[in-house]
Amino acid sequence: MSPVAERVLLVDSYDSFTFNLAALCRKAAPDCCIHIIKNDQLSFQELLSYTDYFSAIIVGPGPGSPEKPEDIGAANHLWGVDDSRLVPTFGVCLGLQSLATQYGGKIKRLPVVKHGQVSVVEHTGGDIFEGVGIVKAVRYHSLHVELSGSEDLEELAWSFDDDEKTKITMALKHRKRPFWAVQYHPESVLTEGGGFEVMSNFWCLARSWNTARNRSPIPWDSKASSVFGSPWPNLRLPSISKHSTDSRTVLTTTLHLPDLQAVTICELLDVTNDKSPFVMLESAAGPGRYTIIGCLHASSPHITYTIGDDFLHLQQGKSCSRVPLESQDVWSWVADFMNQRKASGGLPNVPFWGGLVGYLSYEIGVEALSIPITAAGKQLRHPDMNLVFVDRSIVLDLEDGTIYLQSILEGDQKWLIDTTELLRSAAQEHSTPTIVAPSSLNARTSFSLPDGKTYQNRVSTCQEYLSSGDSYELCLTARTRITLRDLPLVPSETESPSWQRYKFLRELNPAPHAGYLRLHPTTLVSSSPERFLSYSRPPGATFQLRPIKGTVRKGPDVTRTVAEKELKGSPKEVAENLMIVDLIRHDLHGVVGEEVDVKQFCAVEEYSTVWQLVSVIEGKAGDEVDAPDSRWANGALGWECLKHSLPPGSMTGAPKKRSVEILRTLEDDERNVYSGVLGYWCVSGAGDWSVTIRSCFKYDGRYGCEHAPGAPPDDHDEEWVIGAGGAITALSEPEKEWEEMLIKLRSVLRVFGYSASREN
Repeated sequence: MSPVAERVLLVDSYDSFTFNLAALCRKAAPDCCIHIIKNDQLSFQELLSYTDYFSAIIVGPGPGSPEKPEDIGAANHLWGVDDSRLVPTFGVCLGLQSLATQYGGKIKRLPVVKHGQVSVVEHTGGDIFEGVGIVKAVRYHSLHVELSGSEDLEELAWSFDDDEKTKITMALKHRKRPFWAVQYHPESVLTEGGGFEVMSNFWCLARSWNTARNRSPIPWDSKASSVFGSPWPNLRLPSISKHSTDSRTVLTTTLHLPDLQAVTICELLDVTNDKSPFVMLESAAGPGRYTIIGCLHASSPHITYTIGDDFLHLQQGKSCSRVPLESQDVWSWVADFMNQRKASGGLPNVPFWGGLVGYLSYEIGVEALSIPITAAGKQLRHPDMNLVFVDRSIVLDLEDGTIYLQSILEGDQKWLIDTTELLRSAAQEHSTPTIVAPSSLNARTSFSLPDGKTYQNRVSTCQEYLSSGDSYELCLTARTRITLRDLPLVPSETESPSWQRYKFLRELNPAPHAGYLRLHPTTLVSSSPERFLSYSRPPGATFQLRPIKGTVRKGPDVTRTVAEKELKGSPKEVAENLMIVDLIRHDLHGVVGEEVDVKQFCAVEEYSTVWQLVSVIEGKAGDEVDAPDSRWANGALGWECLKHSLPPGSMTGAPKKRSVEILRTLEDDERNVYSGVLGYWCVSGAGDWSVTIRSCFKYDGRYGCEHAPGAPPDDHDEEWVIGAGGAITALSEPEKEWEEMLIKLRSVLRVFGYSASREN
């Protein structure tokens, strides 16, 4: 008879580092099964009826305080069970505070908040610190415990704050019960010495305690499985059809026309006609390399969806259908849509062969977090998912001047021949695109910027939430609105003001992940510097995220050495980056499983106009998921990663869910297109999405699907929206945060003829 598999129960208090902790536990106890539940998923009595199935329990970190029942949930009572129901238990951060308060400890505020800060931790060298040397630990807390002197608890580790004046408990144990806990985060990427080593010791202590008392877990059964589900990692399959059409063949023509610019090509392809949809994702600056231009036609499928709806709109030519989602969510519907449109035979060095191009809003990520949300003012609201299927495309390789013409339409050689001739003729003319200054693009412009004092007051409010333990970092933003008056009621079909603004923006602020998307009713003009998520073609797909936190503008005296000193030498900048790195690791671990690594931490990278602090996180899925015949083989796993990583952590803060909830009380309106993502899902299974920042967008309901939400513009007026903000930490200064937001705003406002003298 085979022994009963050992299982660990991890109680998640809605933290953004939980899957990192699960990965650490799996590394320390490779043969155990890890089950994760939310702290409010079961009542304590319900939870207690299942604890005998587990060899150990971990009470994870989370926002808030153990003194608030809604923050700690059922986990708070695990420390007080009868002796007959004892299970070895390990607490982390909020878990330690919960243990301490159950045995007389008091919750206090730290003299100085420690979020993303590394401290040296001294310890006794025993119990969970047996054989452990120097510990440098990452701390995410603003609260700490003050022990009462009770004989029940013993301090195992501590650190000193406030210039060595204040001793802070960093670890403790119960003298008689199998309970241990640490205040710091052993799962953080920067924790050294007190992570894997401490978790391994806990697992050994837990197994020894169980063995000494002849305690073994109850065999797993259908009753437990119905409550706790499959152990982590458990990939969530979207409900996509098993049936798919035969793979299409990519037709490709290669040209070498190094002098032909993307802007010129777009103007050959009807970009100046505002009535027609158009998409371009441009690498307008290094380190970007490829520019993708969609060659849309009347039958190009256009998908729009608004949060809260149980349907989407699918437009092809003049036909616009309202498609019920029925038992699917919109993510599964799109995955099924792409499963019917696989393609092969494209050149392996070309990143995009065809597929979906467009944007996803910030709020669609909020919806995926299961936060109640309603789309206010739907009749004049940008769609939350706005994607067009591109079956003809032009891809420019800016590194060697090669241009790739591609089609996944059967028998489309004539289009390739005609387009080749068009591009060659244009290259022979050596024409230079005209850049129009903003003053000639409108008659009257008014600007409505956020109020400086209000924004600074909200920075202070954010810091109060940080001090109370509700968040570690909050990305506070605000919207600026630009109204253009006295514009022609019927726009010219040969001169697009929005396209002229994009050309001016790319000159002023060239960016590696720029874009011009005209997908009615939305026009988006973007000069984004930040890639969010990219995933390569399966099999062997790599999922990569590249968060940016920390920026210094270039100048004559700002060399790499100076930039590195200002960025890597700043505790604030490194802490901001670290928090997002740990959050992103959690998001990726939650989908692909154990294989997630930080390939680069806080490296200073050079861009056209700035130096930036960039980290790189990569993940891979198991071979059984990544096989060529897998249901994930067309990029559905990358799509699933995108779903579970939104909204971008760099635009929310951490923990993500609580931070989003707080920000919704501090910001006046929806972010919508801003701080979502724009990019593509290729028919080969690859994808690339950037964060929608340094961007502006407008609503125009005159064109597109007649049944979709929309309305004509108000007389001759046109309104553009720009979002901007910054990550607020305990080290932030309200006035400097306001100045930082204005700097980000100006990079886009200048295309509307804005002058800094207008600022309040």
